[in-house]
Amino acid sequence: MPIRSWMFVPGDSERKLEKAPASGADVVIVDLEDAVAPEAKESARALAREWLAGRNENSAGAGAPQYWLRINPLDTPLWQFDVEAVLPAKPAGIVVPKATSPLQLQRLSEVLYELEPRNGIVPGATRLLPLVSETAQAANGIAAYGRSKHRSSRLLGLTWGAEDLSAAIGTSRKRDAFGQWTDLFRMVRAQTLLAAHAAGVAAIDTLHADFRDIAGLRRTARDGFADGFAGMLAIHPAQVPIINECFTPTSEQIAEARAIVELFESNPGVGALQLDGRMVDQPHFVQAQKLLASVE
Repeated sequence: MPIRSWMFVPGDSERKLEKAPASGADVVIVDLEDAVAPEAKESARALAREWLAGRNENSAGAGAPQYWLRINPLDTPLWQFDVEAVLPAKPAGIVVPKATSPLQLQRLSEVLYELEPRNGIVPGATRLLPLVSETAQAANGIAAYGRSKHRSSRLLGLTWGAEDLSAAIGTSRKRDAFGQWTDLFRMVRAQTLLAAHAAGVAAIDTLHADFRDIAGLRRTARDGFADGFAGMLAIHPAQVPIINECFTPTSEQIAEARAIVELFESNPGVGALQLDGRMVDQPHFVQAQKLLASVE
């Protein structure tokens, strides 16, 4: 199933939740963190549980999005209330904000293993997507997610955020005069990408904050796909079609990948071959296999 577009929806807005399934997003994330004021957390949990339960009963099948939940940070007492209240609705996964390290995810995983059987969920089925860069401490430890001793079978991917990190360290800009990430954020983005691939999980690029800037979003999404990200976060339904388009291989890319795979499969044991006047070797073969796997 594609995981190109990950759209956040406020967990306390029934109107926005009802519109979310029609957005075309591959993943709809019911947000109990930043989108919900402290005084509305409890009522948002109840609404999220009721809404998710309804979606999972009536929206299964091909083309239906996955429904995920963003809980509150693990260094607050709120996250456990979120999980206990909403897990009965069987979200496909949990987005973990302000994750400080892979070790911090262990407590959440332990709680999930306790609660899943009680709610008719196969133990281990609830996946995790941590935001790994939202504090300076977290950003310094991104590489740890790629180390084998810290890998969790629940981990579906890694993503990162620029907004909270910018606030945490007091930057006055995130992009330069040409609209490109500054050095700090390029480094964090690259670390997230490398750690995800080292762990064998999906790398999900951060959101484009200005949802009215369609040209900027298209450029950013195209760059993300070209750089090796599998998808991108979204904060508005208008962003979803652009993200889906940019993170879907073109027919030309698919045709070339098939030609490379067929060429190597018909010439086993050969390290380098010629295709349309150029040389292709094993890295091209591996890359072609990965591209085809993402669309099949």
